[in-house]
Amino acid sequence: MSTTPRVLIADDNEANVELLEAYLAGMDLDTAVAVDGQDTLDKVQSFSPDLILLDIMMPKLSGFEVCQRLKNDPATSGIMILMVTALNELGDIERAVDAGTDDFLSKPVNKVELVKRVENMLKLRNVSDELERLRQYIEQMEASH
Repeated sequence: MSTTPRVLIADDNEANVELLEAYLAGMDLDTAVAVDGQDTLDKVQSFSPDLILLDIMMPKLSGFEVCQRLKNDPATSGIMILMVTALNELGDIERAVDAGTDDFLSKPVNKVELVKRVENMLKLRNVSDELERLRQYIEQMEASH
């Protein structure tokens, strides 16, 4: 992967943000922070993250709403979303899946689990990018004949 992966941390709790940043500090990543749902959508436009660590309970727009909007927009649907939540009711997990999340992690976040999930999700993101590039290349080859 030639460019440094970009991870957006979306959480309105400063202590949570600092913890996640500390856990990710050893990884080769560019990170940005969003403080509420609307800020998350704005930062997606300006920062173009590969992965979003998305808190569910946020002001303005919930993580569910943010996730749904991003996944329903073809321009942002490829961004990997890892919902980070203190909610672990079955209904919340179902809502997260219905909203289109790629994975979820319960608070309190375990450092090893977070790092592994982030690594795996970024690898998956890269594979899907490679598949998309390959698909486009094949289409171009077919079109030129």
